Amino acid sequence: MIKQAIIPLAGLGTRLLPLTSVIPKELLPINGKPGLEYILEECYQSGIKEVILIISKKKKSIKDYFYNDAFYKKLIKNKGDKRLKLEYKKILKFKKMVKFVYQNTPAGTGDAVLKCRKLIKSKYFLMLMPDDLIINKNCSKSLINLHRKYKSSVIASKKVKKSDVSRWGIFKAKKLNRKNFLIKDVVEKPRISSAPSNYAVIGRYILPKKIFNVLKSQKRGKNGEIHITDSIRTLILAKNKFIGHIFAGKYLDCGTMSGYINSTLKISRL
Repeated sequence: MIKQAIIPLAGLGTRLLPLTSVIPKELLPINGKPGLEYILEECYQSGIKEVILIISKKKKSIKDYFYNDAFYKKLIKNKGDKRLKLEYKKILKFKKMVKFVYQNTPAGTGDAVLKCRKLIKSKYFLMLMPDDLIINKNCSKSLINLHRKYKSSVIASKKVKKSDVSRWGIFKAKKLNRKNFLIKDVVEKPRISSAPSNYAVIGRYILPKKIFNVLKSQKRGKNGEIHITDSIRTLILAKNKFIGHIFAGKYLDCGTMSGYINSTLKISRL
């Protein structure tokens, strides 16, 4: 059973400057609540019991968000605000789930995941990228169900325009059925002429614990960082089974200023 999730949050969020010069991008409000809460709620509804949040010292305010009890208790006592009570109750629910590890030097998502190796207990775990919101359908729950069916790793995917493949990690795939395929390879940001498909990697993964062994010995790649995609590719080429899943929900990219604004508008109309 998959009961643990990892969410890398240590990135600098430079694409959302100047907002992120003061507030971590994961705490920026999207239609009235922090973007991180959408991801945590997805985990909660998927049956996840423990979420490991990877932060840096510069993002200590993310941890403070869950440990501001005195502030809430004083306000609730003085005002008796029902809305405030509900918000505090929600924060307490998430507080019971979260643990924190630190990645103080930016060295890639693979390096961030490696910081969690001593905390992951089972053979597989869920990883979610906070810039990727998927609404209207719980993508993580779908991936967990597929993991039970195929007894394998699973990665969320969506079709992108052929002209956009160079922006994404792209799968080489063998179709299993309408929504799922067997991943034969993954290529990071290929040229249009050499892209093996137009199925892109989206930020929801069920990964095997054995990926930590690959990450420990992996050489640094582009920009001197350890990329999780490289480790996934190593496992795929070593005949580890990975399923790609074309998810049913609506994808929102919150990692850029235009994407962040668009996400707020889309969610406000639901």
